[in-house]
Amino acid sequence: MELRQLQYFVKVARKEHVTQAAEELHVAQSAVSRQIHQLEEELGVPLFVQKGRNLQLTSVGKLFLGRAEAILTELERAVMEVREFLDPEAGEIRIGFPHSLGIYLLPTVVAGFRQTHPNVKFRLRQGTYNSLIRDVVNGELDLAFISPFPERHEHVTGELLLQEELYAIVPEGHVLAEYQTIRLEQLKDDSFVMFSEEYSLRNIVLEACAKAGFVPRIGFEGEETDTIRGLVAAGVGVSLLPEMALTEISQLQPAKVRVIDPLVTRSIGLIQRKGEKLPLVAEVFHSFLMNFFDPYKK
Repeated sequence: MELRQLQYFVKVARKEHVTQAAEELHVAQSAVSRQIHQLEEELGVPLFVQKGRNLQLTSVGKLFLGRAEAILTELERAVMEVREFLDPEAGEIRIGFPHSLGIYLLPTVVAGFRQTHPNVKFRLRQGTYNSLIRDVVNGELDLAFISPFPERHEHVTGELLLQEELYAIVPEGHVLAEYQTIRLEQLKDDSFVMFSEEYSLRNIVLEACAKAGFVPRIGFEGEETDTIRGLVAAGVGVSLLPEMALTEISQLQPAKVRVIDPLVTRSIGLIQRKGEKLPLVAEVFHSFLMNFFDPYKK
């Protein structure tokens, strides 16, 4: 069994398509098909079945995928450790983050770290709450910023970094646009622009509205803070967004109003896989983050 066979198998399993896998691997489709066929012959079982134009893993294929991914992850980790041993300042940090932290927080901490570690590389992955935890557990990420911070989890551990306030955003012509503070119930008759169901900010907003005594009427849904902010600015509804998501100035700018009843916040934390030592360069970055966020904890 060759390493290339495992790499090709994992790529085809993820794409569910030989042609797309071959394109990402920058090899001929025939080469991918040949390696998969040889792997199946060596194992003595089919790993895929044809389903329409796509390939679907067999039950044995699903079992083998988990092991193959673990092998490739450990191999990648070993290569990184060797490189870090030769030159810790030339290592790579794999870090995940939700979109709402990619506007201000992530660029700020990366830029700050690179001032003293200019040769360190970052491999960044944006994701939802569940996908970030999954990628940390699977070893595909060293660290991940996450919100809300999971106080208890079977497979990940970490630190709470800060609590961030959410603000109401309304169109410039809205009756509450000039207010300094509002009660959330004052928006109960408005149409809300909400995050999709897989995003944790949606639940935070729904819970806040429940505390205020109403169920929001959802007019539009989006997957990024920029989209939601733009739709509100265009006059299609109102919403609640984290303060950091409102730092960027754009042509379509909603009015930002503080909500004092109830006060709406979200927790932001940093997670890593439980019971596993971080790579050296990631450990250095972790220490940097702890010092960076220390003032927010006081």
